[in-house]
Amino acid sequence: MFRWIKLFDNQYLGFWVLGLILFAIQEIPYMIMPLLKLKSNPIMTMQESSIILNTCEKLLGSLCIAFMMFIVCDEKTIFSINGPQELLFFSITIGVLLLNFFGWFLYFTGHQSIFVMMFFIVMMPPLFYVFIGLWRSNILLTITGCIFLGVHFTHVLGNLKISL
Repeated sequence: MFRWIKLFDNQYLGFWVLGLILFAIQEIPYMIMPLLKLKSNPIMTMQESSIILNTCEKLLGSLCIAFMMFIVCDEKTIFSINGPQELLFFSITIGVLLLNFFGWFLYFTGHQSIFVMMFFIVMMPPLFYVFIGLWRSNILLTITGCIFLGVHFTHVLGNLKISL
């Protein structure tokens, strides 16, 4: 992990290589989707309900990725679980990722209900960032992830309502 410029308190502009790896892992379902012959794929064929929400969603999602990879805490190593709080947040992070993958499994096997899409596929990625932020003491990631959750949920639900 690299620390370049102090931003505030114990937060630095730097680079956390594990953040890049965690982002790539979270994107695996999108990487394998083109290899599957899905009968229906509502997530990828949704009509756009709001240009403003779409822009905010993309901006917030990009900020989450950037904050995860480029804001590092002075007290953290590349991988650290020091104490029960970090263990809890790391465990929840892994649980959220597994729930997301379970949702994609359901989706890929034809279980494409609004609940499956909204709970497992829409809510889990922002929560993944929120809990990484809590695990890594990255307040900007945590706050941005919470806002991203609300915008992402609202935007996709709106898109699904006009698409289905």
